[in-house]
Amino acid sequence: MNRSGAAPAPRSPGVRTITLDADGVTLSALLLEAEQRPPRAVVVALHGGGMNAGYFDGQAHPHLSLLTLGASLGYTVLALDRPGYRHSATRLPEGQSLADQADSVHAALDDFTFRYETGAGLFLLAHSYGGKVALSAAADPAGGNLLGLDISGCGHTYAVARNELPGSPRHGHWMRNWGPLRLYPPNTFRNSASMVAPMPERERAEVARWPELFREVASRVLVPVRLTFAEHEAWWRHDEVTLAGLAAGFSRSPRVVVDRQPDAGHNMSLGWAARSYHLRAHAFFEECLARYEATTTVQPERAS
Repeated sequence: MNRSGAAPAPRSPGVRTITLDADGVTLSALLLEAEQRPPRAVVVALHGGGMNAGYFDGQAHPHLSLLTLGASLGYTVLALDRPGYRHSATRLPEGQSLADQADSVHAALDDFTFRYETGAGLFLLAHSYGGKVALSAAADPAGGNLLGLDISGCGHTYAVARNELPGSPRHGHWMRNWGPLRLYPPNTFRNSASMVAPMPERERAEVARWPELFREVASRVLVPVRLTFAEHEAWWRHDEVTLAGLAAGFSRSPRVVVDRQPDAGHNMSLGWAARSYHLRAHAFFEECLARYEATTTVQPERAS
């Protein structure tokens, strides 16, 4: 049973629920392991505010699930319920601060890597508030086996007033979260009921601080970063000047890619564009893997 007492949501074939120890706090997660052993790498997915890990295993259409696509490409995919969601909601009813969430993610991934094969290492794929957590975790030197970041729906300059931010008392902006209905398969909103969850208070309280936190966090990220904005993204400014400033914030990252996803709203992993976005993310991960292999593999001797 989930926090609301409803029956467990349907899952894609092979997807199972596991728990991980995050330094004394138990976090739940959805896991689909790659058939090959070891996997090429592990994709760790972090959901946005007011959702849970089910966001990455959408059931409205067979092509939505990040987990099944990743596994078919040789990756193990772990979609983590962030602190304050699902299993940890009772233990952490107010959630955790952004910094504490980053620490919890590191601890949970330490537990995961101790118990499961991880191949070349870890990629973080994150959405919205999960992107803030992913960046905060990547800025911590403890993330030594992190190969790259792919983030959607998270910028550094809000497009709305402070009292209209996600999680604020006036938050009821359905259109900003979803965009036009035509962007989503039938039954999307019926199926999404099981993945919607209250946004914990500590998380909500830090939403407005992100623009001031961003630059310090981004400047400490040392791995390649890709950021994607949906065509119908309404929470964040994503004009060319703003995106140039966003990319410039990653001053120590070896590569920064800013991309746009056509025919998509903020919750792009639940829309018709999900497969396109997930494939683009994995193409970026392939590039990161190639970079990693080029720097860690012994080069062949030159022919005489």
